[in-house]
Amino acid sequence: EDVGSSAHPVVVISYELWQRMFKGDPAIVGKTQRLNGVMFTIIGVAPEGFRGTFVGWAMQFWVPASMEETFDAGGYKLQDRDARWVESFARLKPGVTPQQAQQEVSAIAARLAATYPETNRGRGMQLWALWQTPFNHARTLLPTLELMLVVGLFVMVIACANVGNLLLARSFVRRHEMSVRAALGAGRARLLRQMLTEGLVLAGLASGGALLVAYMSEHVLVLFFPVSAGVAMYLPGELDWRVFVACAVVSVFTTLMLGLFPAVQASNIDVAAALKTEMAGVVGGGRGKAWARSTLVIVQVSLSFLLLVGAGLVMKSLQRLREIDPGFSTTNVYVTPIALNGTGYDAARAKTFDDELLRRVRALPGVESAALARLAPLGVKSYSSSVIAVDGYVPPPDEQETVEYNEVGPEYFGTMGIPLAAGREFAATDDENGALVAVVNETLSQKYWSGRDPIGQRMQVKGRWVTVVGVAKDSKYESVREPAKAFFYVPLRQNFVVSTTLHVRSETG
Repeated sequence: EDVGSSAHPVVVISYELWQRMFKGDPAIVGKTQRLNGVMFTIIGVAPEGFRGTFVGWAMQFWVPASMEETFDAGGYKLQDRDARWVESFARLKPGVTPQQAQQEVSAIAARLAATYPETNRGRGMQLWALWQTPFNHARTLLPTLELMLVVGLFVMVIACANVGNLLLARSFVRRHEMSVRAALGAGRARLLRQMLTEGLVLAGLASGGALLVAYMSEHVLVLFFPVSAGVAMYLPGELDWRVFVACAVVSVFTTLMLGLFPAVQASNIDVAAALKTEMAGVVGGGRGKAWARSTLVIVQVSLSFLLLVGAGLVMKSLQRLREIDPGFSTTNVYVTPIALNGTGYDAARAKTFDDELLRRVRALPGVESAALARLAPLGVKSYSSSVIAVDGYVPPPDEQETVEYNEVGPEYFGTMGIPLAAGREFAATDDENGALVAVVNETLSQKYWSGRDPIGQRMQVKGRWVTVVGVAKDSKYESVREPAKAFFYVPLRQNFVVSTTLHVRSETG
């Protein structure tokens, strides 16, 4: 089932999907079900709690890699050695270190580079721990979650300092009660135990309330991340044994650290003087108490100031991100996927559908232009990629650059608001019967044709020579934080994919 293009429509469904859609049917294996427009035979159910290896996304079903072309337009990548789209998983044998495994995969990469120099020269393989992998948002989300953890710890310390001050003030109020207990024979250790016990009860109640709020808010984290391509992220707050242990440790620690001083003050009673008068000065160590309260106030104010400064810096950074020019229009442009994969459309029918769709959309009132492309910028899917060779450019011995590209139709650059620095954009005549052409971005142009006009020059893509007919301004392709990188575009009809994305520019917002 791991070979052949779209030849094995079998599926393993998630436990949650099994319970929700099939009511936990024990005879589910062997039944057929339409998923994303494709009929599949269910061959298994994943374990409860397993939602895949992509951090932030809850997978509902899994299909063989040989079904890739059914769900991801752009050609059958399992037979495309240029394509850089798949990540592999390895479980190390007992006693094998990550360093030893890295040496083995590096040796495999070296053999592949020697056997397939056209596509693998200068390419290596890197092992990552699953939580560090750059392919599934783990490394992207980690800094954000770490920042949220630090902010949460700061807020907790501020709250603890506030509660400590309240406990200290309460111990002053209870000085007469402590004096009476001491006069009746209660020792200092007994008074300390009483105060610490009360503090532990208070901390326990607070922890219980915090856990209840955490349980009710376990999915609130996804509200901070926008829905992408119609799919919401999945970032639950898992309340497992580690959370309970951490909560218990924090409760005991804060009680001892913030409740110990008030307990000592309350137990440090001058019994004789306290029984004679109600004056505040009878409780020994007035300066020490004032110093302790001042220290707690300073801690609160200092941490609050740090949080305010940090919040200001974060807001400033976000504002700068919003001000970054992505290189294309961010207003009056709308995109929607046109998923024809798995719906019975072959290439000929899909082309007819695309032509009719564009004709009708362009005729709508208020529509300025419309175009099709395989992917929209800043999406979740990967662009196509290819090892390129530029006519007249001799690369260094270890250079083997794989460049990403997008398959776009006529009017794409005008619709997206991507300026052209030179040449033209694609026309309707750039189809399967026309000469193979491409539009490169400025970074690619400067690298390979520095000081020369790239228009009319050739480069090799997927083993085919294409002629450069235009140079587009650089834009952002996968992230607004990415540095300028080489990128190019090819006509959709010369590299046809069944499923595309419709881009529409309106006259008004």
